[in-house]
Amino acid sequence: MRAMKFRHLGSSGLKISEITYGNWLTHGSQVENDAAVACVHAALDVGITTFDTADAYANTAAETVLGRALKGRRRESLEILTKVYFPTGPGGPNDTGLSRKHITESIDGSLRRLGTDHVDVYQAHRYDYATPLEETMQAFADVVRQGKALYIGVSEWTPEQLRAGAELARRLGFQLVSNQPEYSALWRVVEAEVIPVSQELGIGQVVFSPIAQGVLTGKYLPGGELPAGSRATDTKGGADMIRRWLQDDVLTRVQALKPVAAELDLTIAQLSIAWVLQNEGVSAAIIGASRPEQVTANARASGVVIPPALMQRIDDALGDVVERDPARTAERSPTARLT
Repeated sequence: MRAMKFRHLGSSGLKISEITYGNWLTHGSQVENDAAVACVHAALDVGITTFDTADAYANTAAETVLGRALKGRRRESLEILTKVYFPTGPGGPNDTGLSRKHITESIDGSLRRLGTDHVDVYQAHRYDYATPLEETMQAFADVVRQGKALYIGVSEWTPEQLRAGAELARRLGFQLVSNQPEYSALWRVVEAEVIPVSQELGIGQVVFSPIAQGVLTGKYLPGGELPAGSRATDTKGGADMIRRWLQDDVLTRVQALKPVAAELDLTIAQLSIAWVLQNEGVSAAIIGASRPEQVTANARASGVVIPPALMQRIDDALGDVVERDPARTAERSPTARLT
């Protein structure tokens, strides 16, 4: 087992494990608490120190499970990331968004559930068109000054939003250090604009879905039955998220990655995570899991170097099923609050 590698988060001094453990769609919903705790402990065992969650995951339950799983661990040896924006609680008019009220109340709730007095990175889960950006960034500045968050990040912001947010942050005395977009060998919409702008601004990418909701494991076969117990059969949300990839042309292309992975003695999933980490501007790839052995296996992607010739073969294998349209990032920003 290779030792876990660490990278700076953007241009900040903070180092995070390049394989980060996340609990979207798992803790508090798909995975029972004991299994969730076992997955977190497996992550710690393989050298993962960075954990990503959000208050909206399982309507706050995911933060609670993660806090319990990390209880008793040396806080200084962990990097805990959480997010704010999507509805929590009963979903009232102020239970969502990036208003001063919601940010101020949400950070306190997150800290309580996580069992810590601060998070390392507090992230705007989406851009809030209903709140002046000045109000949002001032609230984040106050969270930093109060010591409740050490750094501020965002998720799925467009290049224009990143520029405006970074400029306001600079004026208010702090820095945007991270963006959390979807990114995989199949979904490359951030490459053309988001990543170059982020690099200019010193913002690192902490990417989610590097194995495309599980499609880049190769376990879904064209024309085949959906594997029992897989995300594609989950009725609590997982099936909805993976449906877009379950097309025979996509699944056929993914199977063509097997010989490439075999040349590096990797699984398709490990190859896909290593591919993400090899691209410019990426600080970490978030992996999720429903079983501890998945964490152990996927952590082996840390430190893998894919030769240029094999990077080209990956491109050739996936061909025209890859989504590259940079306009797709803007589609991830709700233009009205979700309540």
